[in-house]
Amino acid sequence: MTKYFTRMGDGFGVRLSEEEIRSDIRDGVADAADRGKIPPLTEEEMEHLYRIVTMEGVIVGVNRGEEVVSSTDQGADTVGCESGVPIDRVVQVQMLERAFGLDSTDYGFTDYNFKAVKSIVHYEAASIERALDMSVIPVLYGGMPNLGFYTKPDGPVDNWAELLPQGKIKEALEAQEQAVELAVHDMVYVAEQMFEAGVDGINLDTCGAAGDADFLAALKACEEIRRRFPTMGVEIGMAGEFVLGMHGRLKYDDTRLAGLYPHRQVKLAEKAGATIFGAVVNTNTSKSFPWNIARVCTFMKECVKEAGKIAVHANVGMGVGGIPMCETIPHDVVSRADKALIEICNIDGL
Repeated sequence: MTKYFTRMGDGFGVRLSEEEIRSDIRDGVADAADRGKIPPLTEEEMEHLYRIVTMEGVIVGVNRGEEVVSSTDQGADTVGCESGVPIDRVVQVQMLERAFGLDSTDYGFTDYNFKAVKSIVHYEAASIERALDMSVIPVLYGGMPNLGFYTKPDGPVDNWAELLPQGKIKEALEAQEQAVELAVHDMVYVAEQMFEAGVDGINLDTCGAAGDADFLAALKACEEIRRRFPTMGVEIGMAGEFVLGMHGRLKYDDTRLAGLYPHRQVKLAEKAGATIFGAVVNTNTSKSFPWNIARVCTFMKECVKEAGKIAVHANVGMGVGGIPMCETIPHDVVSRADKALIEICNIDGL
């Protein structure tokens, strides 16, 4: 019996039979369709996915003319972090453009959140000006809403994660609402300074990491940034596939935020004025790559379908988008995940 090399969600290499791969693809599709209350992939699409998983060669690709653009996060520190070599961020932007062939990148402070940047924003603006002068590709300034930074002792509001176990529900809800307003102010303030420096856009990254209040902060900040600076693009990249209801009652555009999956998140991101939506589907480390990528494609296909004019860039980094949860990401499954997302889901970017 022929067995095909693939991987588990933790990156461990395994060999699976045709029957096992087809079964995992069907199970992954069914899981996504059930959780998201969305249509499953068609038989033809599942067959296409099977062919991608079992293709010969270590790295696979799309046909000429079907390529999509790329965007990044990690604050233009991708090369330095991955290689362990201290490289100036301005130089890294040039390397990402000229050596790695990226279509855009983002630039951010080591402590990748807007609250931390606020006090040194003028230094960051001067630094990104040099990067903009030395590059051609669009450079966005990136950071996270990171609502946790606004809780005591680092911030001014009480920690709702401590209040909730004590039964102080009202106080916990109010603390999150206060943190939203503080975070929105900081994100808009930093965006204003970066706009003056000539930045091409703002990347609100890992939105929803602290739950529905975190996502609300990103949406409100995006709305205000686009109102003040209509020519500046805003990317909203999510932290997870569904929004955790840490508050549970928060709404945007009369839509409750808790529990939203990508195909509903994207509509709110577009309503807020975002120009790129970084959709996320989590990787299950105990499941195979065929199971994970089938699940990802089911969610992403519906997300692209529900998107209007906003560009959907699938998150395909460590632990999301069918990519294994391991430090050094294997190219064999990365290229297959990219190919599947482009050919089956018609995504706009990666």
